[in-house]
Amino acid sequence: MTEAIVFLAAAVIVVPIAARLKLGSVLGYLLAGAAIGPWGLALIGDVSHTLHLAELGVVLMLFVIGLELDPARLAGMRREVFGGGSLQLAACGAVLVGALLAFGLPWQAALVAGLALALSSTATAVQTMVERNELATPTGRTAFAILLFQDIAAIPLIALVPLLAAGGAAPGEAGWERFALAFAAVAGVVVIGRYLTRPAMRLVARTGVRELFTAFALLLVVGIAQLMTAAGLSMALGAFLAGVLLAGSEYRHALESDIEPFKGLLLGLFFIAVGMTIDFGLVASRPGLVLALVAGFLAVKAAALWAVARALGVTARQRVLFAILLAQGGEFAFVVFASARGAGLLAREWEALLTLAVALSMALTPLVLLAHDRWLCRRAEGARAADAIDEEAPVIIAGFGRFGQIVGRLLFANGVRAVVLDHDPDQIEMLRRFGYKVFYGDATRLDLLRAAGADRARLLVDAIDDVDASLALVDRARASFPGLPILARARNVSHYFELRLRGVTVIERETFESALRAGRAALEALGVDAFRAREMADAFRRHNLATLEATLPHYQDETRMLNAVKAGREELERLFAKDRERFERERARGGEEWR
Repeated sequence: MTEAIVFLAAAVIVVPIAARLKLGSVLGYLLAGAAIGPWGLALIGDVSHTLHLAELGVVLMLFVIGLELDPARLAGMRREVFGGGSLQLAACGAVLVGALLAFGLPWQAALVAGLALALSSTATAVQTMVERNELATPTGRTAFAILLFQDIAAIPLIALVPLLAAGGAAPGEAGWERFALAFAAVAGVVVIGRYLTRPAMRLVARTGVRELFTAFALLLVVGIAQLMTAAGLSMALGAFLAGVLLAGSEYRHALESDIEPFKGLLLGLFFIAVGMTIDFGLVASRPGLVLALVAGFLAVKAAALWAVARALGVTARQRVLFAILLAQGGEFAFVVFASARGAGLLAREWEALLTLAVALSMALTPLVLLAHDRWLCRRAEGARAADAIDEEAPVIIAGFGRFGQIVGRLLFANGVRAVVLDHDPDQIEMLRRFGYKVFYGDATRLDLLRAAGADRARLLVDAIDDVDASLALVDRARASFPGLPILARARNVSHYFELRLRGVTVIERETFESALRAGRAALEALGVDAFRAREMADAFRRHNLATLEATLPHYQDETRMLNAVKAGREELERLFAKDRERFERERARGGEEWR
Protein backbone atom coordinates (compact mmCIF):
# COMPACT_ATOMS: atom_id res chain seq x y z
CA MET A 1 0.00 0.00 0.00
CA THR A 2 2.86 2.37 0.82
CA GLU A 3 4.44 1.84 -2.60
CA ALA A 4 1.07 2.29 -4.31
CA ILE A 5 0.60 5.61 -2.50
CA VAL A 6 4.10 6.70 -3.55
CA PHE A 7 3.47 5.84 -7.21
CA LEU A 8 0.08 7.56 -7.32
CA ALA A 9 1.28 10.65 -5.45
CA ALA A 10 4.32 11.02 -7.74
CA ALA A 11 2.15 10.76 -10.84
CA VAL A 12 -0.52 13.14 -9.55
CA ILE A 13 2.07 15.76 -8.56
CA VAL A 14 4.61 15.61 -11.40
CA VAL A 15 2.55 14.75 -14.52
CA PRO A 16 0.18 17.78 -14.30
CA ILE A 17 3.21 20.06 -13.93
CA ALA A 18 4.80 18.49 -17.02
CA ALA A 19 1.51 18.82 -18.92
CA ARG A 20 1.21 22.49 -17.94
CA LEU A 21 4.76 23.06 -19.21
CA LYS A 22 3.70 21.25 -22.43
CA LEU A 23 6.32 18.53 -21.92
CA GLY A 24 3.81 15.69 -22.37
CA SER A 25 2.66 13.00 -19.97
CA VAL A 26 5.42 10.54 -20.97
CA LEU A 27 8.20 12.84 -19.77
CA GLY A 28 6.14 13.65 -16.67
CA TYR A 29 5.97 9.98 -15.69
CA LEU A 30 9.69 9.52 -16.39
CA LEU A 31 10.53 12.51 -14.17
CA ALA A 32 8.26 11.15 -11.44
CA GLY A 33 10.10 7.84 -11.58
CA ALA A 34 13.49 9.55 -11.40
CA ALA A 35 12.28 11.55 -8.37
CA ILE A 36 11.18 8.51 -6.32
CA GLY A 37 13.77 6.03 -7.61
CA PRO A 38 17.08 4.88 -6.11
CA TRP A 39 18.91 8.00 -7.33
CA GLY A 40 16.19 10.39 -6.19
CA LEU A 41 14.32 10.14 -2.90
CA ALA A 42 14.85 6.34 -2.83
CA LEU A 43 11.21 5.73 -1.87
CA ILE A 44 11.01 2.53 -3.98
CA GLY A 45 13.45 -0.31 -3.58
CA ASP A 46 12.84 -3.10 -6.14
CA VAL A 47 12.84 -1.37 -9.53
CA SER A 48 13.02 -4.56 -11.63
CA HIS A 49 9.88 -5.99 -9.98
CA THR A 50 7.98 -2.77 -10.71
CA LEU A 51 9.18 -2.79 -14.33
CA HIS A 52 7.96 -6.37 -14.88
CA LEU A 53 4.53 -5.57 -13.42
CA ALA A 54 4.27 -2.34 -15.40
CA GLU A 55 4.88 -4.16 -18.70
CA LEU A 56 1.18 -5.06 -18.45
CA GLY A 57 0.51 -1.44 -19.40
CA VAL A 58 2.19 -2.01 -22.78
CA VAL A 59 0.23 -5.26 -23.14
CA LEU A 60 -3.11 -3.55 -22.45
CA MET A 61 -2.22 -0.70 -24.82
CA LEU A 62 -1.60 -3.05 -27.72
CA PHE A 63 -4.79 -4.97 -26.92
CA VAL A 64 -6.81 -1.73 -27.17
CA ILE A 65 -5.04 -0.81 -30.43
CA GLY A 66 -5.81 -4.28 -31.76
CA LEU A 67 -9.51 -3.70 -31.04
CA GLU A 68 -9.37 -0.80 -33.53
CA LEU A 69 -8.08 -3.06 -36.33
CA ASP A 70 -9.92 -5.92 -37.95
CA PRO A 71 -8.07 -8.84 -39.58
CA ALA A 72 -8.69 -7.43 -43.07
CA ARG A 73 -7.01 -4.12 -42.21
CA LEU A 74 -4.14 -5.95 -40.53
CA ALA A 75 -3.68 -8.12 -43.62
CA GLY A 76 -3.56 -4.93 -45.68
CA MET A 77 -0.62 -3.74 -43.53
CA ARG A 78 1.54 -6.81 -44.16
CA ARG A 79 3.77 -4.98 -46.63
CA GLU A 80 4.42 -2.16 -44.15
CA VAL A 81 4.88 -4.58 -41.24
CA PHE A 82 7.23 -7.12 -42.82
CA GLY A 83 8.74 -5.13 -45.69
CA GLY A 84 9.12 -1.80 -43.90
CA GLY A 85 9.90 -3.38 -40.54
CA SER A 86 12.68 -5.61 -41.86
CA LEU A 87 14.18 -2.71 -43.84
CA GLN A 88 14.21 -0.46 -40.77
CA LEU A 89 15.70 -3.14 -38.51
CA ALA A 90 18.39 -4.07 -41.05
CA ALA A 91 19.39 -0.45 -41.76
CA CYS A 92 19.44 0.74 -38.14
CA GLY A 93 20.99 -2.51 -36.91
CA ALA A 94 23.82 -2.38 -39.45
CA VAL A 95 24.74 1.20 -38.55
CA LEU A 96 24.58 0.59 -34.79
CA VAL A 97 26.50 -2.70 -34.95
CA GLY A 98 29.22 -0.92 -36.93
CA ALA A 99 29.36 1.88 -34.35
CA LEU A 100 29.69 -0.59 -31.46
CA LEU A 101 32.44 -2.51 -33.30
CA ALA A 102 34.27 0.81 -33.62
CA PHE A 103 34.06 1.14 -29.81
CA GLY A 104 35.94 -2.15 -29.50
CA LEU A 105 33.16 -4.61 -28.60
CA PRO A 106 33.50 -8.22 -29.79
CA TRP A 107 31.40 -8.96 -32.84
CA GLN A 108 28.96 -11.17 -30.87
CA ALA A 109 28.29 -8.45 -28.29
CA ALA A 110 28.12 -5.74 -30.97
CA LEU A 111 25.62 -7.78 -33.00
CA VAL A 112 23.26 -8.41 -30.07
CA ALA A 113 23.54 -4.89 -28.63
CA GLY A 114 23.25 -3.18 -32.03
CA LEU A 115 20.09 -5.08 -32.99
CA ALA A 116 18.62 -4.45 -29.52
CA LEU A 117 19.30 -0.71 -29.88
CA ALA A 118 17.64 -0.77 -33.33
CA LEU A 119 14.34 -1.64 -31.59
CA SER A 120 12.19 1.31 -30.55
CA SER A 121 9.92 1.78 -27.55
CA THR A 122 6.37 0.77 -28.46
CA ALA A 123 5.06 2.38 -25.28
CA THR A 124 6.81 5.73 -25.81
CA ALA A 125 6.15 6.01 -29.54
CA VAL A 126 2.50 4.91 -29.50
CA GLN A 127 1.58 6.97 -26.42
CA THR A 128 3.23 10.03 -27.99
CA MET A 129 1.40 9.48 -31.29
CA VAL A 130 -1.92 9.06 -29.46
CA GLU A 131 -1.40 12.32 -27.54
CA ARG A 132 -0.52 14.13 -30.79
CA ASN A 133 -3.33 12.49 -32.85
CA GLU A 134 -0.69 11.08 -35.20
CA LEU A 135 -1.58 7.38 -35.01
CA ALA A 136 -4.21 7.56 -37.78
CA THR A 137 -1.98 9.55 -40.17
CA PRO A 138 0.09 7.82 -42.91
CA THR A 139 3.29 8.51 -40.95
CA GLY A 140 1.70 7.15 -37.76
CA ARG A 141 0.51 3.98 -39.52
CA THR A 142 3.98 3.37 -40.97
CA ALA A 143 5.61 3.89 -37.57
CA PHE A 144 3.12 1.55 -35.89
CA ALA A 145 3.69 -1.15 -38.54
CA ILE A 146 7.43 -1.00 -37.83
CA LEU A 147 6.84 -1.20 -34.07
CA LEU A 148 4.68 -4.26 -34.62
CA PHE A 149 7.44 -5.95 -36.62
CA GLN A 150 9.95 -5.08 -33.87
CA ASP A 151 7.76 -6.86 -31.31
CA ILE A 152 7.92 -9.93 -33.56
CA ALA A 153 11.69 -9.59 -34.17
CA ALA A 154 12.49 -9.20 -30.45
CA ILE A 155 11.76 -12.89 -29.83
CA PRO A 156 14.44 -14.39 -32.15
CA LEU A 157 16.82 -11.68 -30.93
CA ILE A 158 16.44 -12.85 -27.33
CA ALA A 159 16.87 -16.45 -28.53
CA LEU A 160 20.06 -15.42 -30.37
CA VAL A 161 21.88 -14.51 -27.13
CA PRO A 162 22.52 -18.07 -25.81
CA LEU A 163 23.42 -19.25 -29.32
CA LEU A 164 26.18 -16.63 -29.66
CA ALA A 165 27.32 -17.24 -26.10
CA ALA A 166 27.67 -20.96 -26.88
CA GLY A 167 29.73 -20.22 -29.99
CA GLY A 168 26.89 -20.85 -32.41
CA ALA A 169 26.15 -24.41 -31.38
CA ALA A 170 22.56 -25.25 -30.65
CA PRO A 171 20.78 -28.58 -30.56
CA GLY A 172 18.38 -28.77 -33.49
CA GLU A 173 15.75 -30.59 -31.47
CA ALA A 174 15.49 -27.75 -28.97
CA GLY A 175 15.02 -25.24 -31.80
CA TRP A 176 12.20 -27.28 -33.30
CA GLU A 177 10.56 -27.64 -29.89
CA ARG A 178 10.67 -23.88 -29.34
CA PHE A 179 9.21 -23.23 -32.80
CA ALA A 180 6.43 -25.76 -32.24
CA LEU A 181 5.63 -24.26 -28.84
CA ALA A 182 5.47 -20.75 -30.30
CA PHE A 183 3.22 -21.92 -33.16
CA ALA A 184 0.94 -23.69 -30.69
CA ALA A 185 0.70 -20.54 -28.53
CA VAL A 186 -0.27 -18.35 -31.51
CA ALA A 187 -2.80 -20.95 -32.66
CA GLY A 188 -4.19 -21.05 -29.13
CA VAL A 189 -4.64 -17.26 -29.12
CA VAL A 190 -6.47 -17.47 -32.48
CA VAL A 191 -8.79 -20.22 -31.21
CA ILE A 192 -9.49 -18.37 -27.94
CA GLY A 193 -10.09 -15.04 -29.66
CA ARG A 194 -12.24 -16.32 -32.50
CA TYR A 195 -14.23 -19.21 -31.04
CA LEU A 196 -14.24 -19.16 -27.23
CA THR A 197 -14.18 -15.52 -26.15
CA ARG A 198 -17.51 -14.36 -27.59
CA PRO A 199 -19.63 -17.15 -26.05
CA ALA A 200 -17.86 -16.61 -22.74
CA MET A 201 -18.47 -12.85 -22.86
CA ARG A 202 -22.11 -13.50 -23.71
CA LEU A 203 -22.50 -15.65 -20.60
CA VAL A 204 -20.74 -13.06 -18.41
CA ALA A 205 -22.85 -10.22 -19.85
CA ARG A 206 -26.05 -12.13 -19.05
CA THR A 207 -25.22 -12.03 -15.35
CA GLY A 208 -25.77 -8.26 -15.43
CA VAL A 209 -22.81 -7.70 -13.08
CA ARG A 210 -20.67 -5.05 -14.77
CA GLU A 211 -17.59 -5.56 -12.61
CA LEU A 212 -17.60 -9.25 -13.61
CA PHE A 213 -17.30 -8.22 -17.26
CA THR A 214 -14.34 -5.99 -16.32
CA ALA A 215 -12.75 -8.90 -14.47
CA PHE A 216 -13.23 -11.14 -17.50
CA ALA A 217 -11.64 -8.53 -19.80
CA LEU A 218 -8.57 -8.34 -17.56
CA LEU A 219 -8.46 -12.14 -17.24
CA LEU A 220 -8.53 -12.45 -21.02
CA VAL A 221 -5.64 -10.06 -21.62
CA VAL A 222 -3.46 -11.22 -18.71
CA GLY A 223 -4.16 -14.87 -19.51
CA ILE A 224 -3.12 -14.48 -23.15
CA ALA A 225 -0.03 -12.53 -22.07
CA GLN A 226 0.92 -15.36 -19.71
CA LEU A 227 0.34 -17.94 -22.44
CA MET A 228 2.68 -16.08 -24.80
CA THR A 229 5.30 -15.68 -22.06
CA ALA A 230 5.23 -19.43 -21.37
CA ALA A 231 5.89 -20.02 -25.07
CA GLY A 232 8.78 -17.55 -25.08
CA LEU A 233 6.90 -15.00 -27.19
CA SER A 234 6.03 -11.34 -26.71
CA MET A 235 3.17 -10.65 -24.31
CA ALA A 236 2.33 -7.45 -26.18
CA LEU A 237 2.19 -9.27 -29.53
CA GLY A 238 -0.23 -11.86 -28.16
CA ALA A 239 -2.48 -9.18 -26.67
CA PHE A 240 -2.46 -7.27 -29.96
CA LEU A 241 -3.44 -10.40 -31.88
CA ALA A 242 -6.29 -11.07 -29.43
CA GLY A 243 -7.51 -7.50 -29.85
CA VAL A 244 -7.51 -7.84 -33.64
CA LEU A 245 -9.55 -11.05 -33.44
CA LEU A 246 -12.14 -9.25 -31.27
CA ALA A 247 -12.22 -6.08 -33.40
CA GLY A 248 -15.47 -7.12 -35.07
CA SER A 249 -17.12 -8.26 -31.86
CA GLU A 250 -20.25 -6.61 -30.50
CA TYR A 251 -18.39 -6.37 -27.17
CA ARG A 252 -15.51 -4.37 -28.61
CA HIS A 253 -16.54 -1.00 -27.15
CA ALA A 254 -17.35 -2.49 -23.75
CA LEU A 255 -13.94 -4.19 -23.64
CA GLU A 256 -12.20 -0.97 -24.66
CA SER A 257 -13.98 1.15 -22.04
CA ASP A 258 -13.30 -1.41 -19.29
CA ILE A 259 -9.61 -1.84 -20.15
CA GLU A 260 -8.83 1.86 -20.74
CA PRO A 261 -8.44 2.97 -17.07
CA PHE A 262 -6.15 0.04 -16.23
CA LYS A 263 -4.16 0.61 -19.41
CA GLY A 264 -3.58 4.26 -18.56
CA LEU A 265 -2.50 3.57 -14.98
CA LEU A 266 -0.20 0.64 -15.83
CA LEU A 267 1.31 2.46 -18.79
CA GLY A 268 2.05 5.39 -16.51
CA LEU A 269 3.59 2.93 -14.03
CA PHE A 270 5.77 1.56 -16.83
CA PHE A 271 7.19 5.00 -17.61
CA ILE A 272 7.71 5.64 -13.88
CA ALA A 273 9.65 2.35 -13.65
CA VAL A 274 11.80 3.34 -16.64
CA GLY A 275 12.49 6.68 -14.94
CA MET A 276 13.63 4.80 -11.83
CA THR A 277 16.15 2.77 -13.89
CA ILE A 278 18.12 5.89 -14.87
CA ASP A 279 21.46 5.53 -13.07
CA PHE A 280 22.28 9.12 -12.14
CA GLY A 281 25.36 7.87 -10.28
CA LEU A 282 26.83 6.69 -13.57
CA VAL A 283 25.83 9.97 -15.20
CA ALA A 284 27.61 11.92 -12.46
CA SER A 285 30.75 9.78 -12.55
CA ARG A 286 31.17 9.70 -16.36
CA PRO A 287 29.11 12.57 -17.78
CA GLY A 288 31.15 13.02 -20.96
CA LEU A 289 30.96 9.37 -21.97
CA VAL A 290 27.24 9.10 -21.18
CA LEU A 291 26.43 12.30 -23.08
CA ALA A 292 28.46 11.20 -26.10
CA LEU A 293 26.90 7.72 -26.04
CA VAL A 294 23.29 8.96 -25.82
CA ALA A 295 23.76 11.77 -28.36
CA GLY A 296 25.62 9.48 -30.75
CA PHE A 297 23.03 6.71 -30.40
CA LEU A 298 20.10 9.05 -31.10
CA ALA A 299 21.89 10.81 -33.97
CA VAL A 300 23.02 7.60 -35.69
CA LYS A 301 19.66 5.88 -35.35
CA ALA A 302 17.70 8.99 -36.40
CA ALA A 303 19.92 9.40 -39.46
CA ALA A 304 19.33 5.77 -40.45
CA LEU A 305 15.57 6.16 -39.95
CA TRP A 306 15.53 9.35 -42.02
CA ALA A 307 17.41 7.55 -44.80
CA VAL A 308 14.96 4.60 -44.97
CA ALA A 309 11.87 6.80 -44.57
CA ARG A 310 11.72 7.53 -48.29
CA ALA A 311 11.67 3.84 -49.18
CA LEU A 312 8.86 3.38 -46.63
CA GLY A 313 6.71 6.01 -48.38
CA VAL A 314 7.11 8.76 -45.77
CA THR A 315 6.92 12.17 -47.39
CA ALA A 316 9.85 14.57 -47.18
CA ARG A 317 8.15 16.90 -44.70
CA GLN A 318 7.39 14.04 -42.30
CA ARG A 319 10.73 12.22 -42.33
CA VAL A 320 12.17 14.21 -39.44
CA LEU A 321 9.07 13.52 -37.30
CA PHE A 322 9.19 9.83 -38.27
CA ALA A 323 12.86 9.61 -37.27
CA ILE A 324 12.24 11.31 -33.90
CA LEU A 325 9.29 9.05 -33.08
CA LEU A 326 11.36 5.87 -33.50
CA ALA A 327 14.89 7.03 -32.59
CA GLN A 328 14.72 6.06 -28.91
CA GLY A 329 15.63 2.65 -27.56
CA GLY A 330 12.94 0.16 -26.63
CA GLU A 331 11.80 -1.75 -23.58
CA PHE A 332 13.00 -5.06 -25.08
CA ALA A 333 16.56 -3.73 -24.94
CA PHE A 334 16.48 -4.02 -21.13
CA VAL A 335 15.69 -7.73 -21.44
CA VAL A 336 18.30 -8.35 -24.15
CA PHE A 337 21.08 -6.53 -22.27
CA ALA A 338 20.34 -8.40 -19.03
CA SER A 339 20.28 -11.71 -20.90
CA ALA A 340 23.54 -10.88 -22.71
CA ARG A 341 25.28 -10.01 -19.44
CA GLY A 342 24.03 -13.23 -17.85
CA ALA A 343 25.36 -15.23 -20.81
CA GLY A 344 28.75 -13.51 -20.62
CA LEU A 345 28.39 -11.59 -23.91
CA LEU A 346 28.28 -8.11 -22.35
CA ALA A 347 30.46 -6.82 -19.57
CA ARG A 348 28.64 -5.33 -16.58
CA GLU A 349 29.93 -1.85 -17.42
CA TRP A 350 28.64 -1.99 -20.98
CA GLU A 351 25.28 -3.35 -19.84
CA ALA A 352 24.92 -0.43 -17.40
CA LEU A 353 25.95 2.13 -20.04
CA LEU A 354 23.64 0.78 -22.74
CA THR A 355 20.71 0.43 -20.34
CA LEU A 356 21.24 4.02 -19.26
CA ALA A 357 21.43 5.16 -22.90
CA VAL A 358 18.08 3.51 -23.69
CA ALA A 359 16.36 4.98 -20.62
CA LEU A 360 17.70 8.48 -21.34
CA SER A 361 16.69 8.21 -25.01
CA MET A 362 13.11 7.53 -23.90
CA ALA A 363 13.23 10.55 -21.61
CA LEU A 364 14.67 12.79 -24.34
CA THR A 365 12.08 11.84 -26.99
CA PRO A 366 9.34 14.23 -25.71
CA LEU A 367 11.91 17.05 -25.45
CA VAL A 368 13.17 16.48 -28.99
CA LEU A 369 9.57 16.42 -30.26
CA LEU A 370 8.89 19.65 -28.39
CA ALA A 371 11.91 21.26 -30.06
CA HIS A 372 10.68 19.94 -33.42
CA ASP A 373 7.22 21.46 -32.85
CA ARG A 374 8.73 24.81 -31.81
CA TRP A 375 10.81 24.80 -34.97
CA LEU A 376 7.72 24.10 -37.08
CA CYS A 377 5.80 26.84 -35.28
CA ARG A 378 8.57 29.36 -35.99
CA ARG A 379 8.49 28.36 -39.64
CA ALA A 380 4.71 28.68 -39.68
CA GLU A 381 4.84 32.08 -38.00
CA GLY A 382 7.48 33.26 -40.47
CA ALA A 383 5.45 32.02 -43.40
CA ARG A 384 2.30 33.61 -42.00
CA ALA A 385 4.06 36.96 -41.63
CA ALA A 386 5.45 36.67 -45.15
CA ASP A 387 2.13 35.76 -46.71
CA ALA A 388 0.04 38.19 -44.60
CA ILE A 389 -2.64 35.56 -44.13
CA ASP A 390 -4.73 37.85 -41.92
CA GLU A 391 -5.61 39.93 -44.96
CA GLU A 392 -5.15 37.48 -47.83
CA ALA A 393 -6.52 34.28 -46.30
CA PRO A 394 -9.67 35.09 -44.32
CA VAL A 395 -11.04 31.53 -44.72
CA ILE A 396 -9.90 28.38 -42.93
CA ILE A 397 -10.81 25.07 -44.61
CA ALA A 398 -10.58 22.07 -42.29
CA GLY A 399 -10.26 18.93 -44.38
CA PHE A 400 -9.28 19.05 -48.04
CA GLY A 401 -10.80 15.88 -49.40
CA ARG A 402 -13.34 15.63 -52.22
CA PHE A 403 -15.64 18.20 -50.58
CA GLY A 404 -13.13 20.71 -49.25
CA GLN A 405 -11.19 20.72 -52.53
CA ILE A 406 -14.13 22.08 -54.49
CA VAL A 407 -14.76 24.83 -51.94
CA GLY A 408 -11.08 25.79 -51.90
CA ARG A 409 -10.66 25.77 -55.67
CA LEU A 410 -13.75 27.94 -56.13
CA LEU A 411 -12.45 30.46 -53.61
CA PHE A 412 -8.95 30.37 -55.08
CA ALA A 413 -10.26 30.85 -58.62
CA ASN A 414 -12.05 33.99 -57.48
CA GLY A 415 -9.11 35.57 -55.69
CA VAL A 416 -9.95 34.42 -52.14
CA ARG A 417 -6.97 32.73 -50.47
CA ALA A 418 -7.64 30.11 -47.80
CA VAL A 419 -5.67 28.40 -45.07
CA VAL A 420 -6.03 24.63 -45.35
CA LEU A 421 -5.78 22.22 -42.39
CA ASP A 422 -5.24 18.60 -43.37
CA HIS A 423 -3.34 15.51 -42.17
CA ASP A 424 -2.51 13.95 -45.56
CA PRO A 425 1.17 14.76 -46.30
CA ASP A 426 0.86 13.95 -50.03
CA GLN A 427 -2.12 16.26 -50.33
CA ILE A 428 -0.22 19.00 -48.53
CA GLU A 429 2.78 18.77 -50.88
CA MET A 430 0.47 19.18 -53.89
CA LEU A 431 -1.39 22.13 -52.33
CA ARG A 432 1.82 23.99 -51.54
CA ARG A 433 2.87 23.76 -55.18
CA PHE A 434 -0.40 25.45 -56.14
CA GLY A 435 0.15 28.30 -53.69
CA TYR A 436 -2.16 27.27 -50.86
CA LYS A 437 -1.27 28.08 -47.26
CA VAL A 438 -1.33 24.68 -45.52
CA PHE A 439 -0.95 23.50 -41.93
CA TYR A 440 -0.34 19.81 -41.30
CA GLY A 441 -2.14 18.07 -38.44
CA ASP A 442 -5.45 17.36 -36.75
CA ALA A 443 -7.81 20.30 -37.36
CA THR A 444 -9.50 19.75 -33.99
CA ARG A 445 -6.32 20.78 -32.15
CA LEU A 446 -6.63 24.28 -30.67
CA ASP A 447 -2.94 25.09 -31.14
CA LEU A 448 -3.27 24.33 -34.86
CA LEU A 449 -6.41 26.46 -35.18
CA ARG A 450 -4.66 29.35 -33.45
CA ALA A 451 -1.58 28.97 -35.66
CA ALA A 452 -3.88 29.09 -38.69
CA GLY A 453 -5.35 32.41 -37.47
CA ALA A 454 -8.77 31.24 -36.26
CA ASP A 455 -8.98 34.17 -33.88
CA ARG A 456 -8.83 36.58 -36.86
CA ALA A 457 -10.41 34.54 -39.67
CA ARG A 458 -13.76 35.56 -41.19
CA LEU A 459 -15.02 32.02 -41.89
CA LEU A 460 -14.31 28.40 -40.91
CA VAL A 461 -15.31 25.76 -43.46
CA ASP A 462 -15.75 22.43 -41.66
CA ALA A 463 -15.24 19.91 -44.48
CA ILE A 464 -13.89 17.03 -42.36
CA ASP A 465 -15.02 13.62 -43.58
CA ASP A 466 -15.25 11.91 -40.17
CA VAL A 467 -18.49 12.82 -38.35
CA ASP A 468 -17.06 12.67 -34.81
CA ALA A 469 -14.04 14.79 -35.75
CA SER A 470 -16.32 17.27 -37.55
CA LEU A 471 -18.48 17.73 -34.46
CA ALA A 472 -15.41 17.97 -32.23
CA LEU A 473 -14.08 20.79 -34.42
CA VAL A 474 -17.39 22.69 -34.11
CA ASP A 475 -17.40 22.24 -30.32
CA ARG A 476 -13.84 23.54 -29.94
CA ALA A 477 -14.30 26.40 -32.37
CA ARG A 478 -17.52 27.49 -30.63
CA ALA A 479 -15.82 27.37 -27.22
CA SER A 480 -12.55 29.11 -28.17
CA PHE A 481 -13.58 31.35 -31.09
CA PRO A 482 -17.25 32.23 -30.47
CA GLY A 483 -17.24 35.01 -33.08
CA LEU A 484 -16.00 32.80 -35.92
CA PRO A 485 -18.78 31.91 -38.43
CA ILE A 486 -18.88 28.24 -39.41
CA LEU A 487 -19.97 26.68 -42.70
CA ALA A 488 -20.21 22.91 -42.30
CA ARG A 489 -20.49 19.86 -44.47
CA ALA A 490 -22.99 17.20 -43.35
CA ARG A 491 -22.59 13.59 -44.38
CA ASN A 492 -26.17 12.63 -43.58
CA VAL A 493 -29.33 13.81 -41.83
CA SER A 494 -28.11 12.78 -38.35
CA HIS A 495 -24.93 14.77 -38.88
CA TYR A 496 -27.06 17.70 -40.08
CA PHE A 497 -29.15 17.58 -36.89
CA GLU A 498 -26.08 17.39 -34.64
CA LEU A 499 -24.59 20.43 -36.36
CA ARG A 500 -27.84 22.37 -36.03
CA LEU A 501 -28.05 21.52 -32.32
CA ARG A 502 -24.59 23.08 -32.00
CA GLY A 503 -25.80 26.33 -33.49
CA VAL A 504 -24.41 25.92 -37.02
CA THR A 505 -26.85 27.50 -39.48
CA VAL A 506 -25.04 27.18 -42.82
CA ILE A 507 -24.89 23.45 -43.56
CA GLU A 508 -24.53 21.68 -46.89
CA ARG A 509 -25.27 17.99 -47.22
CA GLU A 510 -22.56 16.51 -49.41
CA THR A 511 -24.82 14.54 -51.82
CA PHE A 512 -28.07 16.52 -51.62
CA GLU A 513 -27.41 19.22 -54.23
CA SER A 514 -25.83 16.85 -56.76
CA ALA A 515 -28.76 14.43 -56.38
CA LEU A 516 -31.16 17.36 -56.81
CA ARG A 517 -29.46 18.38 -60.07
CA ALA A 518 -29.66 14.77 -61.24
CA GLY A 519 -33.38 14.86 -60.47
CA ARG A 520 -33.76 18.06 -62.55
CA ALA A 521 -31.95 16.38 -65.44
CA ALA A 522 -34.26 13.37 -65.13
CA LEU A 523 -37.34 15.64 -65.33
CA GLU A 524 -35.95 17.39 -68.40
CA ALA A 525 -35.20 14.01 -70.02
CA LEU A 526 -38.85 13.12 -69.50
CA GLY A 527 -39.97 16.21 -71.39
CA VAL A 528 -40.43 18.77 -68.60
CA ASP A 529 -39.43 22.31 -69.58
CA ALA A 530 -36.00 23.29 -68.15
CA PHE A 531 -37.38 26.36 -66.32
CA ARG A 532 -40.25 24.32 -64.88
CA ALA A 533 -37.83 21.54 -63.82
CA ARG A 534 -35.73 24.11 -61.97
CA GLU A 535 -38.82 25.49 -60.18
CA MET A 536 -39.84 21.97 -59.15
CA ALA A 537 -36.34 21.26 -57.80
CA ASP A 538 -36.29 24.55 -55.88
CA ALA A 539 -39.70 23.79 -54.39
CA PHE A 540 -38.48 20.35 -53.33
CA ARG A 541 -35.38 21.92 -51.72
CA ARG A 542 -37.52 24.38 -49.73
CA HIS A 543 -39.89 21.64 -48.61
CA ASN A 544 -37.03 19.32 -47.61
CA LEU A 545 -35.28 21.99 -45.54
CA ALA A 546 -38.56 22.98 -43.87
CA THR A 547 -39.21 19.35 -43.00
CA LEU A 548 -35.75 19.02 -41.47
CA GLU A 549 -36.21 22.16 -39.38
CA ALA A 550 -39.63 20.94 -38.22
CA THR A 551 -38.13 17.55 -37.29
CA LEU A 552 -35.20 19.05 -35.36
CA PRO A 553 -37.08 19.47 -32.00
CA HIS A 554 -38.32 15.88 -32.22
CA TYR A 555 -34.78 14.66 -32.95
CA GLN A 556 -33.61 16.54 -29.87
CA ASP A 557 -36.39 15.01 -27.79
CA GLU A 558 -35.61 11.56 -29.17
CA THR A 559 -31.94 11.97 -28.28
CA ARG A 560 -32.90 12.93 -24.74
CA MET A 561 -35.29 9.99 -24.60
CA LEU A 562 -32.64 7.52 -25.79
CA ASN A 563 -30.21 8.83 -23.19
CA ALA A 564 -32.92 8.51 -20.53
CA VAL A 565 -33.73 4.96 -21.66
CA LYS A 566 -30.04 4.03 -21.49
CA ALA A 567 -29.74 5.46 -17.99
CA GLY A 568 -32.94 3.70 -16.93
CA ARG A 569 -31.74 0.39 -18.31
CA GLU A 570 -28.47 0.69 -16.40
CA GLU A 571 -30.41 1.48 -13.22
CA LEU A 572 -32.70 -1.52 -13.77
CA GLU A 573 -29.69 -3.78 -14.32
CA ARG A 574 -28.20 -2.51 -11.05
CA LEU A 575 -31.47 -3.16 -9.18
CA PHE A 576 -31.87 -6.62 -10.70
CA ALA A 577 -28.33 -7.46 -9.68
CA LYS A 578 -29.05 -6.39 -6.11
CA ASP A 579 -32.30 -8.43 -6.11
CA ARG A 580 -30.44 -11.46 -7.41
CA GLU A 581 -27.82 -11.15 -4.69
CA ARG A 582 -30.54 -10.88 -2.03
CA PHE A 583 -32.33 -13.87 -3.53
CA GLU A 584 -29.15 -15.97 -3.40
CA ARG A 585 -28.49 -14.97 0.22
CA GLU A 586 -32.04 -15.86 1.29
CA ARG A 587 -31.95 -19.16 -0.54
CA ALA A 588 -28.64 -20.07 1.10
CA ARG A 589 -30.11 -19.22 4.51
CA GLY A 590 -33.46 -21.00 3.95
CA GLY A 591 -32.27 -24.53 3.06
CA GLU A 592 -34.97 -27.09 2.13
CA GLU A 593 -37.83 -25.00 3.51
CA TRP A 594 -36.90 -22.06 1.19
CA ARG A 595 -36.85 -24.37 -1.83
